[in-house]
Amino acid sequence: MLARFREAQLPGIARLRRLADEGRMPEPRSFPTREGRPGFARALRAAGAPAVIAEYKRASPSRGVINLDLTPADVARMYAENGAGAISVLTEEAHFQGSLQYLSDMAFAGVPLLRKDFLLDPLQVLETAATPASALLLIMRMFEGADDVREMIELAREHSIEAVCEVFDEADLDMARWAGAEIIQVNNRDLDTLATDLAVSRRLCRTRGQGELWISASGLESPQQVAEMGDLGFDAVLVGTFLMSRPDPGAALKELAEVGRSRKAALDAERAARRDVVRSGEGRPER
Repeated sequence: MLARFREAQLPGIARLRRLADEGRMPEPRSFPTREGRPGFARALRAAGAPAVIAEYKRASPSRGVINLDLTPADVARMYAENGAGAISVLTEEAHFQGSLQYLSDMAFAGVPLLRKDFLLDPLQVLETAATPASALLLIMRMFEGADDVREMIELAREHSIEAVCEVFDEADLDMARWAGAEIIQVNNRDLDTLATDLAVSRRLCRTRGQGELWISASGLESPQQVAEMGDLGFDAVLVGTFLMSRPDPGAALKELAEVGRSRKAALDAERAARRDVVRSGEGRPER
């Protein structure tokens, strides 16, 4: 399946190369505030433990058509109002009926946007820089080596775009770290077989590095599973098909997001209590 995804990227890359040769690549997007693009990792850390990245996905190879009725604006509004820490936007056209335009259509909601696609070429990073996206997805198995990934990450950083490095196993994780990844997304779906297994997240989370932000993606369909990922140490979960296939995606998101908000409130209270104990101990006179 990955070979098909890669092949589907080639016409778009060829188009971007023609634009680059002609000096007609789109200019990087300008933002009205000094802060620029909404911070992706910062928003996730503030939203919950774990935060929910809610995905706009019209179709997929594993499910076919999921939901063609809701517009990007409809979904952005629902997600923003119901606790999304960020919004993942499928822009791949051939297999997911996505569009780069959806990023612009959803930016009004003020929630950080992740461009989810099968990116291969640095020109696609520059293409992303012309959109409101705060982050882009880099799938380790799409690249031949860590140097190629590092080039994409560094170019993204030059344009204040955060790179989310997607892994399926320990070899992918090693590649992501060699490339300088700071955000790790564990995909529970094997992109060759399309089967999902949460055991992938359960296994890989044991190797989480200090300072990394971790996301569990695919196969998450209940508050209990979201809570489990939080207990395992994931900072966020990415949920797409489950939300888009519900009669009311906003209500479904609200239920999942409440798990992370409640856990974060409890953790924050626990940390505050520990700080108070330390301060009270520091203030006692020596005997």
